Amino acid sequence: MSLGQTTRRAVLAGSTLALGVGSVYYLSRSDDTDDGRSLSPTMHASEETSALGVDLAGKPIMGDSDAPIEIYYWTDFQCPICEQFEREVLPELIADHIESGEVRLVFIVVPFFGADSMTAAVASKCVWERVRKSDPSTYWDWHAAVFAEQGERNSGWASADSLLEITDSVPDVDAAELEACLEDDRPAFEDDVEADAAQARAFDIRGTPTFVVFDPETEAAGTLIGAQPLERFADALEQIRET
Repeated sequence: MSLGQTTRRAVLAGSTLALGVGSVYYLSRSDDTDDGRSLSPTMHASEETSALGVDLAGKPIMGDSDAPIEIYYWTDFQCPICEQFEREVLPELIADHIESGEVRLVFIVVPFFGADSMTAAVASKCVWERVRKSDPSTYWDWHAAVFAEQGERNSGWASADSLLEITDSVPDVDAAELEACLEDDRPAFEDDVEADAAQARAFDIRGTPTFVVFDPETEAAGTLIGAQPLERFADALEQIRET
């Protein structure tokens, strides 16, 4: 498939042009790939609405807040292709494009796979809300730990009890605070997750992982869908920069 670009207006109209479409078969699994928890990427919070029209409040953002290119990443903790991306490609994306200050990556967790996906999305918002001001990079440890424990879809591995057990293994993330949040604040956070899912549908995003590569200055944008090798991200970034 040839590469191409579109504009912010087209994205908001739900007609983003695909830069590439992949599947779980694009990449081979590697037994010695890092699970992500040894990485220590910079995370930051924002209260702005981005030039793409995404409300960044409540969304973990990896990378420099002043990075010239943004990648929006729609994911589901129960998505096996997302787990593959995070284990096999994300460490390279961090090393080559995020740590350099070129890109910031916005995580948008949506519940494509049912009730446990919603629970995990709410838990993600709970954890982020509690660490984003004091130690935002701690969120990454929790996020990576959850993906490292991914089991069969809707098997219960992402239930509240299982997520609390996983959280117990993550330093500096309080499982008791997460439990209280899931009990007391779940309705409000579910509303936030539903709003994120509604915007994804408005962008014509039909599955995870989906990425929108966006230049706020030129408003050039394009999508990458599914499991993609690092080279596809590099090509997409080059084309967006050149628009």
